[in-house]
Amino acid sequence: MMKPLVILAGPTAVGKTDLSIRLAKQIGGAIISADSMQVYKYMDIGSAKVMPEEMDGVPHYLIDALDPSEEFNIVRFKQMAEEALTEIYGKGQIPIVAGGTGFYIQALLYDVTFTNQDSDEEFRQKMSSYAATYGATALHEKLRDIDPVSYDAIHANNVKRVIRALEYYHLTGKPISEHNEEEHQKNSPYNFAYFVLTDERAHLYKRIDKRVDLMMEKGLLEEVRGLYEKGYRREMVSMQGLGYKEMIDYLEGRCSLEEAVYVIKRETRHFAKRQLTWFRRERDVIWLNKAEYHYDDIALLKKIHQVLRQKGIEHESIT
Repeated sequence: MMKPLVILAGPTAVGKTDLSIRLAKQIGGAIISADSMQVYKYMDIGSAKVMPEEMDGVPHYLIDALDPSEEFNIVRFKQMAEEALTEIYGKGQIPIVAGGTGFYIQALLYDVTFTNQDSDEEFRQKMSSYAATYGATALHEKLRDIDPVSYDAIHANNVKRVIRALEYYHLTGKPISEHNEEEHQKNSPYNFAYFVLTDERAHLYKRIDKRVDLMMEKGLLEEVRGLYEKGYRREMVSMQGLGYKEMIDYLEGRCSLEEAVYVIKRETRHFAKRQLTWFRRERDVIWLNKAEYHYDDIALLKKIHQVLRQKGIEHESIT
């Protein structure tokens, strides 16, 4: 029998954390974070990290697992998530993958394998130098014609992923998005239910702006200043996260604090839009629009339970 897997995805600030914890408590679940920032220690406020007192006794994996100096990528995520799955299944629990990084979720759900194609270190260095000289946006533009799907999916600031996409095309003559799509056509080895929590755009954007304001009140600037004083710099993968690179720009005198906060809000809204675009391309997704459920978590959970029972992931005795 295929092992059960529940996914609760959605854009940033939509409310995945609270709902996933309530669901886990009801079905005997444990949560694997599919978030590229919450995996890092010391980066709590800017990542909107779920804190121990908020977990309500529910086991969480891939939270506070790496030092900010370490690189976290799709291969590392898949390895760590599969180790977590083994532990969760061993305890007789149901894993719930919760987060907004669709690429990570896809790789785990469909057991995507990554190319063993040799890398071209000289090409990578050339592209890194290009980005340093002309900027991340200019490098990103190189993707527009050769791989428009990756161009839309990868943010210009994610220089490492942009370089990897360019490198893959350089080595194979084939867009990396095409390779990923071929892998995506695989059947999942899991008995899964893939939920995407969403909201009306205007309401979601208000939540994002309010969240950023709350982050500033909680001390985002002080958190980033502390990281900066420990030697963590903008070029690190961890410090490329929304909120962190903008605060570093302020600390290094490239903008005012007001401008930095404005950019965080704007870029977070853009990020949410890209996340939703990604999830719309996914197959087998069950959309949960909060407005349609009148922002009632009980109604949302009732729908989730209904689907889980239909799929045989949850038994009738679980409430």
